[in-house]
Amino acid sequence: MEKRGLTVAVPVYNEQEDLPVNIPKLSSFLEREMSGYDWEIVIVDNASTDKTPEFSKKLAEGERIRYLRLDKKGRGRALKRAWSESKKDFLSYMDIDLSSNLSYFPKLIKALEAGADIAIGSRLAPGAKVYDRPLVREIMSRGYSFLFRSLFWTSFRDAQCGFKAIKKEAAAKILPLVVDTGWFFDSELLIIADKAGFKITEVPIVWRDDPGSTVKVAKTAWGDIKGLLRLLIERPWRRKGND
Repeated sequence: MEKRGLTVAVPVYNEQEDLPVNIPKLSSFLEREMSGYDWEIVIVDNASTDKTPEFSKKLAEGERIRYLRLDKKGRGRALKRAWSESKKDFLSYMDIDLSSNLSYFPKLIKALEAGADIAIGSRLAPGAKVYDRPLVREIMSRGYSFLFRSLFWTSFRDAQCGFKAIKKEAAAKILPLVVDTGWFFDSELLIIADKAGFKITEVPIVWRDDPGSTVKVAKTAWGDIKGLLRLLIERPWRRKGND
């Protein structure tokens, strides 16, 4: 029986430290735990200025690892490119720091096979465990969750965790409606999907905060708020008539 295809996109920006350690770790995990799939890792470089391209090209010499170079920054831009170009059945992504415990990744794919259109790792769902997270980030995360759930009555709690999977056919319908190319991409994708009737399954995970994260919390939070207001006005899920 032919194996189903799986793309694991890993967006990176100036990650010369984590790349040579975590890509082999991820590859070994997929080889061991996802052997029933025709999987690939796609390193998507968001215009890095350090040795990320050099390390990525070397890692991509392997049969199952590809490297894409973008000339502009933006996690959303990276994911949209990698997912749109993929021919695999299941599309996914995770952060290069591997903050989300890899043992939960197969659960995302099983959720898709069980009927979900999108499966997301959640740090806020019952049963999830979060370690070493600064209090200010925890408060902001829960506050943001309360905000978007109050505005859109969504079925999910954690929009921004970098640990998600989506069916190829669902991505083909949703991605053209997503405008944001940065950190709000995740929220926009999920809100549009939820309001348009796609099934989202939230998987509680174990997550450990990365102290070396370069995410600017205040700037990201303001961008998220502006994005939510834009969605309230535009309501792009109403344009889901191109099926």
